[in-house]
Order: sequence, then structure tokens, then C-alpha cells
Amino acid sequence: MGQNEYETFVIANCMNKGHLSNICRLMIGASIMTALFTSCYTSRPVIDTNDLSYLYNPMKNPVNPRYNIISETNNQSSLGIKFFASELFFSEANPQGVASASMAITVKLFNTTRGMVLSDTSYYNLSIIKEEGKQEYIYHIPLRVNPGLEYVAEVKILDRLRALVMQAFIPFNTMSVTGKYNYRAQGHFDKIELFNPVVRVNEFTNLVYLRGKADSLYVAYYKPYTIIPDPPSMLLPEKAIDYGPDTIVALPYHDTLPMMFPKSGIYLCSVDSNLTDGFTFFNFGPTYPEMNTPDVMIEPLAYLATENELNNMRTAQRPKVALDEFWIKCGGNVDKARELIRIYYTRVLYANYYFTSYKEGWRTERGMIYIIYGPPDKVYKNSEGENWGYSKPVIKSSWGTRYKVKSEYLYFTFKKKKSVFSDNDYFISRSETLVTYWDQAVASWKKGIVFRLDNPEEF
Repeated sequence: MGQNEYETFVIANCMNKGHLSNICRLMIGASIMTALFTSCYTSRPVIDTNDLSYLYNPMKNPVNPRYNIISETNNQSSLGIKFFASELFFSEANPQGVASASMAITVKLFNTTRGMVLSDTSYYNLSIIKEEGKQEYIYHIPLRVNPGLEYVAEVKILDRLRALVMQAFIPFNTMSVTGKYNYRAQGHFDKIELFNPVVRVNEFTNLVYLRGKADSLYVAYYKPYTIIPDPPSMLLPEKAIDYGPDTIVALPYHDTLPMMFPKSGIYLCSVDSNLTDGFTFFNFGPTYPEMNTPDVMIEPLAYLATENELNNMRTAQRPKVALDEFWIKCGGNVDKARELIRIYYTRVLYANYYFTSYKEGWRTERGMIYIIYGPPDKVYKNSEGENWGYSKPVIKSSWGTRYKVKSEYLYFTFKKKKSVFSDNDYFISRSETLVTYWDQAVASWKKGIVFRLDNPEEF
């Protein structure tokens, strides 16, 4: 494990018995300790206000709202924001003496069809009063739009009580009246709006079409996408869905139609029989997003294990024992294996949370980098993609008693890809000149050391 990083990650219900049974039934946690550098005089670090690395670091970002966009009319869309009660800080230190959280929300709407043109702004002071037993708080903010354009909503939320700032970028468009933004998904029984299109077996939903009357709803089923990306050091084309739907069914439509998706896969739903756009539901199996059975825990090892090692674990009479033995071989002993498991699979879990598109987050190219290299030290975002920076070993030069510190980063560039299935689809930009240290990173993990680019002892 690197000297500059200490992570305590715990997975729930990881294994029921065997070498690693002591980690069972623990809840996820994480902590990262930063290194302290001392000298006689050190140049003061410059705060990078454009760095959004906290978005993908749960230790830096305790509040993770969900967002969605719904097109209500030709000229108005609605930005939905959902807060989880467990992440909010409620205080009674107010004139009313009522437990409440205080948020300031700023929304800037940019037209990205021709550059970044500011189209609308909104500002809200939000007081969230705690309600006993309530798990979620949902709010909607109107946005002025025009038809046939692409937009991105920049949202900044200030938690006044904790002095924390959260930022998000939500892309959407008004190109079509049958596209994904013209539907509202909700629970069939409770009618609560769904912000996450991932559904489970026996979960009933309604899909409400908001832009007029519809006689039929067409549902196209695509088999699950199970391919993993190639290492960033390989100059190969991006991998994406290259197959059509297995089945298309037409259902008589009404807004209370109970829908259930019992089979793992991708379900594109549209009131347009051409099925060129619409709202997509995903079923990633009964355990998603958790890693709590040997079968699902083996698959993310594709980034570390050889194909022969994977096949041996998949076909073993006792997959759990085979999985244990893989990690013990990496760590050298049971205690170190537990540590590696905690870190690796919690990164898998967070990758599922942050990067899921039409495939599980750990199968995406951002998920691959996140799992092997860890949370990025720098993140820069724009309407076209993201740049992630990982710290290289710090270079120090001295002049007398003064030290000058130079920080360098390894950057990965992810480009946003338009997809009928998801707005969260990105692919990595590969280059012959980019030195990724991928082989060193994999070798480090397999020697029982959590790879950190800025720890030179691990090279």
C-alpha cells in the first residue's frame, strides 16, 4: 500500500465463509490520509478553483444529490434535484428551533449547440425541514429552453451549515419530442419519481410520456453488454454496443401501465415505433451495485488476472476458495488479502455509482482507471469530456534554504459520446506518446501493493 494513501474500504456481505470470512457484514467506509511535507520554507500551494476531483472522491464529497431533466413543454424544462436524508446535516440552531438543512442553489443553463452560450440563470435558497422517516427530498427548478438545441445545466449547491460546495454538469437536449427527456419514470405503487433508471427484478414502474397522447409504447430489449475495455496503453478502437435488439414488443400505452423488467439487459422504451430515441431502463442483475457473491466478484478481476486465471476461477468447483486463493497469492497472507479486497471492491462499488451508463460502471473506461489508479487528484470537466490528473512524484529543487516544489501529473482524457441509451457514456483518448504506467500498476497490485503513481518506491 502506498505511503501517500491509506484507504479503509469495507464491503458488505463479501463472503460467507472461508479464508476471508471476517470481513463479512461490514458497511462501506473510506479514509484517505495525505502526506505532510516539511521544509524551512516552502512555496504556498495555489488553490485550483477549476479542479472538480471531489466529485469522484467520497471523502471530499459527503453529499451526492441525484439529478434529472424533464422537458415539460417546448419552452420549459425542469431540473430535478434529489437529496438523501442520510447525507444531509440538520440543525436546530435557527429561530424556529426546527431541525433543517440549508442549501443555496445556483443554476446556469448553457446552450452548447454553438459554443457555451449562457441562456438562463436561477438562484434558490432552500430550507429542508427534517421529516421523521423521510429518506429523500426532491425539488424541481424550471429552465427556459427553446426546441432543437443542446444544453448543459451547471449546478452549484452550497451547504450553508457545513460550508461545502457541490457542483454538477447535467447535459440534455430539446432535439426530439420522443427523446429520453420527455418521460418521467416513477414507482408504480408509490408514484415517487425515479432518478436512477436501474431497476431490479420484481420492481414495478410507470413511464409517463409528457408531450401529448400516445397509443402504444414500444420496448426494445438488448442483451447485457459484458465486454471490458482494453488497457489505456493499447491503441485500439473504443468498444461499444454493436448489436441490435433481441426483441421488440408493442404495448397499449397508458401512464399507469405497470412495467417490470425481470431479465438482465437494456430496455429502450419509446412512443415512436422507429425506436431511434426514448427512455432506457437497465437491469444489471440482482446484486448490482454490490459485490457480494464470488461470481460477481470474479469478473472485475479482468483488469488484474490473466484470461487463464479468470477461467480457472469461473469454472472452479468452489469459486469462493479460488477467489480467496487469488488474493492471498497477491497479498502473501490472509490479512494483506483482506486489505486488498476492501480497497479493490469498494473502488468497484464507487465506479458503479459514478460511471454506470448502459453497462456497469466498473466496465467503463473511467471505471477501469478509477479502480486501478484510484480517485483522480485533478478533474477538469467541460461539455465535451473530462481530464483526470494523477500526481507524479514531487520534484524538489533548492536554492539556499528555500525549496521550490514542482508538481506534475499523468493525465487521462475522456471524451463524451452521444448514446441513445445514456448521457454518461465516455471513452478514453488513446495516444502513442502517453506513458500510462499500466503494466507497473497491475504488477503493483499483484505484488500486494495498492498502486500510487506518486509513490516512487512502488516502481
